[in-house]
Amino acid sequence: MFRLAHITDPHVGPLPRPRLRQLFSKRATGYVNWRRGRKNAHDMDLLAALVADLQTQDHDHIACTGDICNIGLPSEWATSRVFLEALGSPDTVSFVPGNHDAYVRGSLEGLMAACGAWTTDDDGTPGVFPYLRRRGPVALIGLSSAIPTKPFVASGRLGPPQILAARGLLERLGAEAEPPCRVVMIHHPPHPGGASSGRELKDAAAFMAMIAETGADLILHGHNHVGSVHFATGPGGRPVPVVGCTSASAREGGPNRRASYYLYTIARTAAGFSIEGRERGLTETGLIDDRGALRLTPS
Repeated sequence: MFRLAHITDPHVGPLPRPRLRQLFSKRATGYVNWRRGRKNAHDMDLLAALVADLQTQDHDHIACTGDICNIGLPSEWATSRVFLEALGSPDTVSFVPGNHDAYVRGSLEGLMAACGAWTTDDDGTPGVFPYLRRRGPVALIGLSSAIPTKPFVASGRLGPPQILAARGLLERLGAEAEPPCRVVMIHHPPHPGGASSGRELKDAAAFMAMIAETGADLILHGHNHVGSVHFATGPGGRPVPVVGCTSASAREGGPNRRASYYLYTIARTAAGFSIEGRERGLTETGLIDDRGALRLTPS
């Protein structure tokens, strides 16, 4: 049995005051948005409490699906590393970046220089996507949908080379005599319609077509700051759960938006794997507690 935790979109703050020259880009609108509201939407005390609660839970590995940064400032890269270190060592935490981590050109490269150890492939190569990490019965495939975009745009893209490489990994893993549980990590919702126009994964249809042929056992994402479960179609019509988690620092909003993380219990069975998920996070009482099971099979 293997226990996998999923946390996403912490938007680690507080955001340091940028230098004037750093605002001659998309960062200008991002900084204004932060000052006007986003700094209040993301509560660092809550984030710290959530991470502390996660560390009390029995887990073997943590998946973090992006948006550690806010506007991609160089000063955020060291803060991001501190956050990942608080989650765990590079061996026990796997990270994939989000659109805020690639806010402007050069942001993603700077973040990878600081945090690449949490994206290192089993062959020792950091910051190359897709990467493969095998942990017990689980194979984690990390994808990067993070690309710099224009102001007011938060879309993502994998690109044909990355989708092709992911296909190769999934096919090879699925062909093993005793296939591992294949868990795909990505920031943007990877299915068509998973996010609104301007925030979507541009090549979601191509990615889903690949999953329909290769299969996967679980796909984890963030980006929407909303808890969600979608079912992709794998080979032979087999459903593949595609699960989005809330922002790990969001205090406001309804029960489907307040800060939480997910815990998956993965067990090998005669037919493959059973996967059960539970949510822990901020409740109406203001405490971090169990919030119920995730529905990982179609009704």
